[in-house]
Amino acid sequence: MKNKLLITFVIIFVIRPVLGFTILIDPGHGGEDDGARGRYYFAKKKWRLIKEKDIALSLSKKIHEQLQKKGFSSYLTRSVDRSVSLAERAEIAEKIEADLFISVHINSSDKSSPRGFETYYLDNHDDSAVKKVEQVENKDLKGEELIINKILTDLVISRTVTSSKGLATSIHARIHDKVGKKYKMKDRGVKPGLFYVLALTKRPAILLEVGFLSNSKELAKMLKDDLQDSYALAVADGIQDYLKKQTKIEPSLL
Repeated sequence: MKNKLLITFVIIFVIRPVLGFTILIDPGHGGEDDGARGRYYFAKKKWRLIKEKDIALSLSKKIHEQLQKKGFSSYLTRSVDRSVSLAERAEIAEKIEADLFISVHINSSDKSSPRGFETYYLDNHDDSAVKKVEQVENKDLKGEELIINKILTDLVISRTVTSSKGLATSIHARIHDKVGKKYKMKDRGVKPGLFYVLALTKRPAILLEVGFLSNSKELAKMLKDDLQDSYALAVADGIQDYLKKQTKIEPSLL
């Protein structure tokens, strides 16, 4: 009987910290802000305009559902097509006391050849390619607000970089296994980036670039429910992997 009680206690001790986390999923852009745009050709010379904000919302909802199935407390910064400022996204994170922040975006390029998925965490760097992505995602900030956020970013980096990098690494590994291999998508790696939406949340946070909307073949893949379902499950599993690594058990309890 004592052994059964001990086993039950240990299981509760291990699982509860993992399932007790609150996660905020942030579909990029929304409302008047379409984000990137691309053409989806469904027949010869026939196409329709695809907007980043729509794919980001669809995929974010699927991630949200997967997290709820696993017992997590999960929220969305928007559940419909509406504008949400960077400040409002941060306010939502504070209001729900989110432990983790996941921002979902779709990449784009001036050329049609770039392809693949990548995962960003908040940190300084000197990568010129990453700076191009930052210019797109940080475009709404100007002047004094930009200066203030640069100062805030340095403070947040010092406090969250280790956790954010660990979160990014765990999720990216799952995406590589469940999406990259299955759908033959290029793995562009885990990278540091100065994204103010991540800094403003003041907590472990990452930004996902699912694939390139400017690549017609990759866009066609991202529009399929099958890929979105696999990606959503990969993110949920990756979060679970990360939280398990954060859970510590006192030796005396065993």
